[in-house]
Amino acid sequence: MKLTKLALAMASVIGAGLATEALALDLYVDTKTQQIFAEPGKGRVKLGSFEKVGEASAQQGNAELKAEIEQIKEDLALKNNELKALDEHMKVAEEVKVKMGKKGVEFESADKDFKFRMGGRIHADASYSSGDDNLVSGANHAEASDGTEIRRARIEMVGTFWKDWDFKSQWDFGDNKVTTKDMYIQYSGIKDFHITAGQQKQLFSRELYESSNDLMFMERSLMNSLAEATVDRAIGLSVATAHKDWTGAVGIYGETVTPTTDTSVDEGWGISSRWTFAPLNEKTHVVHLGISGNYRDPNQGNQVPEGGSKQAALTLASETSHMSNLKLINTGGIANVAAIKMVGLEANYLNGPFTVGGEYSKMWVDRKTASAGDSNLDFSAWYAEASYTLTGESRKYKKGKFYKLSPKQKFSLKNGTWGAWELAGRYSEADLNSADITGGQMSLLTVALNWYINDNVRFMADYNKTLDLSNSPITTVGGGDPNVDTFMLRGQLAF
Repeated sequence: MKLTKLALAMASVIGAGLATEALALDLYVDTKTQQIFAEPGKGRVKLGSFEKVGEASAQQGNAELKAEIEQIKEDLALKNNELKALDEHMKVAEEVKVKMGKKGVEFESADKDFKFRMGGRIHADASYSSGDDNLVSGANHAEASDGTEIRRARIEMVGTFWKDWDFKSQWDFGDNKVTTKDMYIQYSGIKDFHITAGQQKQLFSRELYESSNDLMFMERSLMNSLAEATVDRAIGLSVATAHKDWTGAVGIYGETVTPTTDTSVDEGWGISSRWTFAPLNEKTHVVHLGISGNYRDPNQGNQVPEGGSKQAALTLASETSHMSNLKLINTGGIANVAAIKMVGLEANYLNGPFTVGGEYSKMWVDRKTASAGDSNLDFSAWYAEASYTLTGESRKYKKGKFYKLSPKQKFSLKNGTWGAWELAGRYSEADLNSADITGGQMSLLTVALNWYINDNVRFMADYNKTLDLSNSPITTVGGGDPNVDTFMLRGQLAF
């Protein structure tokens, strides 16, 4: 039923004019004339009961209204704070970029002034040797240890502060012990230059300088019997420049982060330098040349930073595998060392899936005259290697180093793709005989098959064949030269 505005207005006026004593007034409307009446009658419909609103009721209503308004204000303030917090959270999310990829977990600020990455590697190995059953070292039985080991289990943190300052920290938990590998800070604010201070690899040999994640073989060549003993990691300061076609670096070093236990002697020191040149440097077609040199003065205890993790008398040796404990060539500790000098040459050629190359190292050991019969010594070692990628991929080359290949198609049973396959071979020799030192002379053939599942996972199989061995400290029971072969497997995860 519709009422005119006039009828409603009249009802309001009548209600307002009633005596204050009246509690309520019933009003009626004529449905035909739409007139308002205070009494019921024919054709009249009750509008309702009307009361006069007193001052107290109005004040109470105002108070309730104010309370509601205050509550609304509080709710709005709370919502506003929540919106501000959400806005701040969004700003932080925009300022820091986080991603998980083949290089591990990476964080980066929006302006790229700050970066942080956490990565690592796991190398799980198995090794088996044959021809080692009847070997002796002097009067003691000598036999290769077969079995399994975690060759490397490393965690690393790499980062950048204020764009120009970098750092790297890397620890190895392999062999169920903890060793510090890299631990340095680096300034790169000068174009094409960087200055590095801390525990780092010394500048010698491409094979030693490249990461174990990228090598074609599970273990380095016999040439490493010279390099590892003197030019692995040490604490030092180096300056390097790197360009597309050439690199150069020089560094001065003390000893490793694990110092000698004899605190009464001064540390030794060394200086090394490595330079590379690529006269041909295309994506899949490279000619690499390199030269390096090293000089080291042992500490007063006649010790050097062996293997970058401990101090020991200069000992040149090569183990058939990392876990075998069988060293077919071994000089033992060389006494009265005054100085060590080394030079190394490098050459490599890459053409698509094919690579070939090698290195040569020469070491001269000057000795003190404190002991009669101690003559100056010289040792040498070299290797040549070649590889072919059966699936067509090419290894990568950048600033004097080669890197493992990346499969065009990652392994997937669902998609019927099998990753990348690489076949490699290497011949290496080492001569550790000189003057009064008889460490042995050895040549070794290594054949490897590598299966790259994806950019992070690789499986490796290596076979080492001893081709020639003479003057070894290890002999057969009958006094002959050993003929030991070693088969190794590895599962590798690197990120």
